[in-house]
Amino acid sequence: MVKGPYVADMTKEPLIRTESLSRVYKMGHETIYALKSVSIEIQRGEYVAFMGPSGSGKSTLMNLIGCLDTPTTGSYVLNGKDVSNMDENELAEIRNKEIGFVFQTFNLLPRATAMENVALPLVYAGYGKTDRIKKASKALEEVSLIDRATHKPNELSGGQRQRVAIARALVNDPSIILADEPTGNLDTKTSYDIMNLFDILHKRGNTIIMVTHEEDIARFAHRIVRLRDGLVESDKQNDQIRSTTAPAN
Repeated sequence: MVKGPYVADMTKEPLIRTESLSRVYKMGHETIYALKSVSIEIQRGEYVAFMGPSGSGKSTLMNLIGCLDTPTTGSYVLNGKDVSNMDENELAEIRNKEIGFVFQTFNLLPRATAMENVALPLVYAGYGKTDRIKKASKALEEVSLIDRATHKPNELSGGQRQRVAIARALVNDPSIILADEPTGNLDTKTSYDIMNLFDILHKRGNTIIMVTHEEDIARFAHRIVRLRDGLVESDKQNDQIRSTTAPAN
């Protein structure tokens, strides 16, 4: 039975804290200010959506929080560790231990089964085969796909492939789940199914950060951070959280 709803404890040290975070890119003679002095805090157990138009900085902020890129200036503390100045090997370790990624394009290995795709992060983490199967099976059960464990991606629907990707994100018990446009390649009904799954995971205590340009998808989150021109335009609790029940066709 699902417990819930999980309520973040705002009195504790934040899981994520950025201070004056910026990212500048050089494109020939041109300087691109993708992110400008962003300071935010996210508590353990929150469900947050980053929103904004193309070029707003939301994807850059996601990449920095996901340790896929490093800031030009500012600091970023994740789960008590300052990751702002870590080298690539240290960042890779943080990504594997602390962060579960869910991408719009699923990013599954086409020749691997669902079980093998979910277990992949455990290979890098050094788990033995028995433990990998045990943990991957548990993750597939959490997304209601254990009966598809031996299927390859081309034998699964789009929604099932995204569930495999979510199971892979969960398998290492990460501090946060980062979802980049998780419903971007899905139809409306399947999108609602995936958002229902995120709602269940949040009620279990998972911290979820989602990037989306879709207003209706962002409204499933409990907090919405809107970015524009590399800055935080607004940061508000969502007082109209959308129901996860899909509308009838």
